[in-house]
Amino acid sequence: MSSLLRTNEELMEIYNRHVDTVYRVCFLYMKNVPDTEDMVQNTFIRLMKDRTVFRSEEHEKAWLIRTASNLCRDHFRHWWSKTTGVDQARDTAVYQDFSIDGCLEKVLALPSRIKTAVYLYYYEGYSTVEIAKIMKKSESTVRGYLHTGRKLLKMEMEGDSE
Repeated sequence: MSSLLRTNEELMEIYNRHVDTVYRVCFLYMKNVPDTEDMVQNTFIRLMKDRTVFRSEEHEKAWLIRTASNLCRDHFRHWWSKTTGVDQARDTAVYQDFSIDGCLEKVLALPSRIKTAVYLYYYEGYSTVEIAKIMKKSESTVRGYLHTGRKLLKMEMEGDSE
């Protein structure tokens, strides 16, 4: 077994800097508190075992977002998840540390890849170039996700006003 790659102090600093972002990203996928907390924990466990040397806090944050997204997607690929019902009651969101307004709820309802791109762009402030790196997609693909997301959200919001 390898020794600890980062000190406890370094891990706590990274955790404190990015836990809120990782939580929100995981909640986008999991849509309930217990599974979100599990995925946040798994993300930071992965960090403890990983040898990546971060060039900056932004690199650190991007790595955590990509890792959290991948872990959440992997969770839904597992056979057990497919037999237990992925979408649990949305009222569990009442226990969240952040509020889910009507707009964010519509974003959460978008298809997975589109939802991730829209969330990172509008809620976390990433550029399309940064999102492309995080999602390991081309910039044009990310712009397509954002375009599709805006169209879907516009149709949804126009439908609400009628």
